[in-house]
Amino acid sequence: MILTRRTPRLIALAALWACATAAQAALFEDADARRAILELRQRVDQVTQGSNQNGEDTSQVRRSLLDFQSQMESMRAEMNKLRGENETLRREVADLKRGQTDLAKGMEARLQQFEPVAVTVDGQEFKADPAEKRDFEAALGVFRSGKFADAASAFSGFVQRYPKSGYVPSARFWLGNAYYATRDYKPAISNFQQILATAPQHMRAPDSALSIANCQIELKDTKAARKTLEDLLKAYPESDAANAAKERLSKLK
Repeated sequence: MILTRRTPRLIALAALWACATAAQAALFEDADARRAILELRQRVDQVTQGSNQNGEDTSQVRRSLLDFQSQMESMRAEMNKLRGENETLRREVADLKRGQTDLAKGMEARLQQFEPVAVTVDGQEFKADPAEKRDFEAALGVFRSGKFADAASAFSGFVQRYPKSGYVPSARFWLGNAYYATRDYKPAISNFQQILATAPQHMRAPDSALSIANCQIELKDTKAARKTLEDLLKAYPESDAANAAKERLSKLK
């Protein structure tokens, strides 16, 4: 725009200089006229030189603007790159947090598999490991299926693996019944006796005493069976087993 505005001015000056030159011979024939022409030429040269200088300044400004634009583009590209990297980092952090949360939940679930759980069996409330509970229920399932030899093996293994378990009195009761069902009376009596010795207040104790007497009757030990039934009546007179004991005693000779 600057060059365009000054162009007519240069043309005018050039025309002025041309007119002056053409009129030289007609209007000026002395030394003053020649000096005037020289001064006019110097003024044209100065204007031309100023115009050239302005053109160089304009070019410099344009180059500066181009450099500035180039720097702006580089900065914009760098900012876009940083935004992309920031987004990647944000996703990685989110994935890491999600992974840590899943890991914590998995650990908690695995730990819960080993934490004791509250159970109630034969009126007894106690804590048991999940594996302990599982093994007892599995052995009881075998007994209820009628596989008494297998049930005896399962309950025998249970009391050996968990000798301090709250399940033990119940496990021994079913173990004694499994031996009784297979006509293995002596180990049956031994397990029933251990219930009376270690857990006399257990709800299975009266039935255990009655089962001892039944085993003794099967073994033809009438004297021992009578003694066992009499002791049962004294220890657990209000139990259902006491009524059965009275019936057995009435039939023993």
